[in-house]
Amino acid sequence: MGQGGTRRDFLKAVGVAGGAGVLYETMGALGLAPTPAEAAVPDFAPPRASDLALTGRAAKKVVILGAGIAGLATAYELRKAGYQCRILEAKDQPGGRNWTVRGGTQLRDLDGNLQRATFSAGQYMNAGPARIAQSMVTLDYCRELDVALEPFINQNADAYIYNENAGPSGKPTRWRTAKADVYGYISELLAKATDRGALDAELTASDKERLLAFLQNFGAIKGKAKNFAYEGTDRRGYSVEPGAAEQAGTVLSPPPSMSDVLASQFGTRFSFEFGYDQAMMMLQPVGGMDRIAYALVKAVGSDLISYQSEVRRITDLADGVEVVYRDAKGKERLERADFCVATLPPMVLARIPHNLGASVTSALGYPTATPVGKIGLEYKSRWWETRNRIYGGISPTDLDLAQIWYPSHGFHSRRGTLIGYYNTGANARVYGQLSPAERTERAVAQGVKIHGDIYRTELASAFSVAWHRTPFIEGGWVSWPSRTSGEYTLLNKPAGHVFFAGDWLSYYIAWQAGAFDSARKVVTELHERVMSS
Repeated sequence: MGQGGTRRDFLKAVGVAGGAGVLYETMGALGLAPTPAEAAVPDFAPPRASDLALTGRAAKKVVILGAGIAGLATAYELRKAGYQCRILEAKDQPGGRNWTVRGGTQLRDLDGNLQRATFSAGQYMNAGPARIAQSMVTLDYCRELDVALEPFINQNADAYIYNENAGPSGKPTRWRTAKADVYGYISELLAKATDRGALDAELTASDKERLLAFLQNFGAIKGKAKNFAYEGTDRRGYSVEPGAAEQAGTVLSPPPSMSDVLASQFGTRFSFEFGYDQAMMMLQPVGGMDRIAYALVKAVGSDLISYQSEVRRITDLADGVEVVYRDAKGKERLERADFCVATLPPMVLARIPHNLGASVTSALGYPTATPVGKIGLEYKSRWWETRNRIYGGISPTDLDLAQIWYPSHGFHSRRGTLIGYYNTGANARVYGQLSPAERTERAVAQGVKIHGDIYRTELASAFSVAWHRTPFIEGGWVSWPSRTSGEYTLLNKPAGHVFFAGDWLSYYIAWQAGAFDSARKVVTELHERVMSS
């Protein structure tokens, strides 16, 4: 045991006889691997080259269908252990829905509409994912792959809420003003109810005192002497900002009536801030979300990815798998491997002929694709900063454009690109049926209601995406009518030598974190299968 060669021979023999688990325990006993007492076991331990080498196992070949985040992450983790990987991607770029549109980007949709982006240098839109929460594994990959990050401003007190069809005002209202009024009046109502004994069955006398103190602070309401009235404070904002000398500032006043505030339904907009995956602080890659995809490509090796390669058939064999695909020149080719990891959207996979069984086909067709649309509007000036003092954030509306996003980067530069709509469901279908020019016209006409005519006159260029009409994607994400009826469970297991992965097989659907987590799960299961064989 004193010589390295003897030790390696011993460990190799242990691995061959007892498998990876026994090998790892033996290495720990010899001080060659961390033991549970020394280090906490991570949620995911990527396979290592030594796993195969020390057990005398040959590297297996894996064909991966799709160069989206799940496919790229699968190849990235398997390559760490020396697996041979080949990725087949139908589109001409990596990332799947992680797609950043820049000047020169082209898209021909399923309806034949052809767009070519004319964004100026440095301008872009994240057509798919655009933000990352701090809790997400996506950030771990950004760290590991050296992808630079910057803040994404998910909520901004100076952005607007515009509910045209709710309440009597029908005008844009700042977030800060809306929140001050909603919180103020709700606090007033609850304080009055508490003081008048309506909650005596639920609260002790001390509880009531503490609750009233909280409500006075939370809602900026008056004390008992003034019947806990909400009268508005500088939380609402100023019509004239405080300044030098005698300029004390003019507070926006008076607030609208309680009835008007309740009718505005502004309060229904605030809950997203409390969502676990939406709460600040959020982040984005510097220069566009596709920096993640291209960092993965670099780590995997671009020579291992075949673009414009459309999968035509999947055949599970007794000792492996065969995939027939059509290459960029239209020629059918055959890829043979030990395993396959299919990461294509389920509605696309469902149409590819295979021998995996009718239950797999039915399960792939079970989740429902969600229509999603986005448009990027480049402007000649950053008027939302100079005129409206809006630096990042989102203005929600009850219009069919749903939301306007202000860029969280490039502050005070000459130009900027807004997300002029980000909608789903029926609203996305409405826009998806229009030509690109008609989408722009409709989105701009509605944006004028919020920002005035400058929303039209300063427009420089536009590019829109209807994900449900995008080839090889066909939806922004999917939803499961049920996760307990069998289909979800079935597809989270391999069908012979074919594994499935993607955000759609996670509880983080529509987030890259779901794709990463699903890829890690499949990598772990595939590697364990190899090590146990």
